[in-house]
This record gives sequence, C-alpha cells and structure tokens, in this order.
Amino acid sequence: MEQLDQITSLIALSMGVAWASGINLYATVLMLGVLANLGHITLPPGLEIVADPLVLMAAGLMYCVEFFADKIPGVDTGWDTLHTFVRIPAGAALAAGAVGDLSPAVGLAAALVGGSLAAGSHSLKAGTRVMINTSPEPVTNWTASISEDLIVIGGLWTALNHPWWFIGALILFVLFLIWVLPKLWRGIKRVFGFLARLFSGDSSNAPQSNPPPAAPGDNRLPPGSNGSP
Repeated sequence: MEQLDQITSLIALSMGVAWASGINLYATVLMLGVLANLGHITLPPGLEIVADPLVLMAAGLMYCVEFFADKIPGVDTGWDTLHTFVRIPAGAALAAGAVGDLSPAVGLAAALVGGSLAAGSHSLKAGTRVMINTSPEPVTNWTASISEDLIVIGGLWTALNHPWWFIGALILFVLFLIWVLPKLWRGIKRVFGFLARLFSGDSSNAPQSNPPPAAPGDNRLPPGSNGSP
C-alpha cells in the first residue's frame, strides 16, 4: 500500500507540474522552488534544480513581467502565443524530471504525456483569453489572470498533499478539454475571421447604394427593378 501511495504521489506531481506549466510556468517553478527551500516539500532529484537561487530569481523576474502582460487586453494573447514555445516543452521537461530517476523509459513516457497535458491547459488558457478580448476592458482580464494564478497554486497544493484527489480532478479536466476545445476553436475562428474582414476593408456587409432617380418623362425602369409598383 505504501508503494502504491508513492507511485500515486509521483504521478500526481509529474502531471501536476505539467498541467500547471501550461497555465503559468513561472508561478509553477516559483511555488515548487520556494516550498523546497522552506523545507515544506522534498523534490525528486530531477526537480531539485527549480530550488536553485538562480532559477528562482529568473522565474521571479519573468513572473513579474507576465503578471502585468497577462492583464492587458491583446498583449495577453501575444504573450500566450509566444509562450506556446516555452510552456509546452517546459511542462514536458518538468514532468520527466519528477519521475526521471526511476528509468529513462518512465521519464520519456512522462515527458510525452506531460507535454500533451501542458499543451491542453495552455490551449484552454490562450483560447479563453482570445474570447475574453472580444470585450477589451481590463476587468475581465485581471479577473481571469488572478484566477489562473490561484488555480495553479491550488492545483499544485492538491497534487502535493492529496494526490488521489488531484488525479481524479485531472481526469475530469481532460474530459472537459475534449468537450470544450472544439467549441472554443470555432469561436476563435469567428473572432479572427471578423478581424480579418475588418482590417481588409471588406464591404460585403455594407448597404448597397440606391439606383439614381429617373429623369422627368423617362418611363424606363431603373436597373435592378422588377417592375412592381
């Protein structure tokens, strides 16, 4: 039973850091590093690097930058787009680091699943921000950003302290992703389609001009008339 609990804790930690990295990588690294330095958790050998002071300073600096960039409409979407190339591989690396001391095969499997999970949580975050930005006012962006940070902290805490609960919630999250991502993608296509028409000056929806009035005594029907009174 003890061995089962250890395996469950490793799985929860591995998938937890991957999932959280897709939402906010820097908050994930900061939380793990600070807790490790304070002695509240013992990190696996593959994750001990996040407790290094240099890593913590870099993560803290980038978290401060993201804290403000993530709350400005439009800027947050650009930030998320750039971080597609950061969060997903970092999530895979952290997932592999959590279990990498077991065997290379387990580490690779964790990287594959963790990278996919990070991609899913990142896609949900980025796609939701695109939809929020259709109403470009700062209140919803601030609310969404702070909520995401709290979700990351709460999710990681649950993964560290209640791994069974976290794994159950993660299964529900994956099922939710399967259901919501196609709908979110259709909404994003509509948003970008509207923006493309707006900036290209598409006049397909503009009202057509009325035909010129006929000259006095001219009984010919104007072009486009069907002859009805």
